Amino acid sequence: MSNQRFVMKCGGSTLAALPDAFFEDICEMQEKGVQPIIVHGGGPAINETLGKLGIESRFVGGLRVTDEATLDVVEMVLAGRINKEIVRKLQKNGAKSIGLSGTDGNLLVASPIANAQEMGFVGDITGVNAPLIEGIIGLGYLPVIAPIGIDEAGQRYNINADTAAGAVASHLGVDTMIVVTDVPGIMRTVNGEKVVLSQVTFADIEEMILSGEIYGGMIPKVRAAMNCLYGNVKEVLIVDGAMPRVLSRAVTEGHIGTRIVRD
Repeated sequence: MSNQRFVMKCGGSTLAALPDAFFEDICEMQEKGVQPIIVHGGGPAINETLGKLGIESRFVGGLRVTDEATLDVVEMVLAGRINKEIVRKLQKNGAKSIGLSGTDGNLLVASPIANAQEMGFVGDITGVNAPLIEGIIGLGYLPVIAPIGIDEAGQRYNINADTAAGAVASHLGVDTMIVVTDVPGIMRTVNGEKVVLSQVTFADIEEMILSGEIYGGMIPKVRAAMNCLYGNVKEVLIVDGAMPRVLSRAVTEGHIGTRIVRD
């Protein structure tokens, strides 16, 4: 398994709930030469902090409407609290890691999304400073990236974590992107029962979005996975982080959770 790498996306609340064994698995992979790059979210923690400050949370199409006050909280929670919690947990379990915001070293270059008038400071990624990530990996550290973008004028943007992970994976040219969630994969109702789909195509995804089987926060997850597959990434896996040794198994076995492939 030497010289392999993959991008892992995980929500901040999902990571916080994972046992030490998950982080020990990452450490063991790092020791064997398998290099993860982590991109994380933190939606529930952002909601909690906004609530304490009396700022309303509003979403359109699974994305957070972000005014200036909301953006301050998003950056504080993602680049501050959540990012450093992940770094501490990794280091506690023996993995060498460095936490970064997408604004550090212009790591995630962004521009406003198409409906910026409605969404506020929500961005799409136009560039990734891949040499910075490569440099950190070259020093033997695991990059942990908070999805805050920045443009040439220094304006910050809230970037959906799934979108950020997809862009990082594509710009690094890694083979595999793993989306770690609290569900076993993309599910569909068959004969009245929910079953995990082992593989879905782009056409399947579009059909399930239209039918409402894929909805809310799962929409940007699958969209990011699809965008990622237009680049150099060969496969995107959606897996349940609570499964024992899920990352090792995803890298070596590759048939757990749901695999997203081109048509």
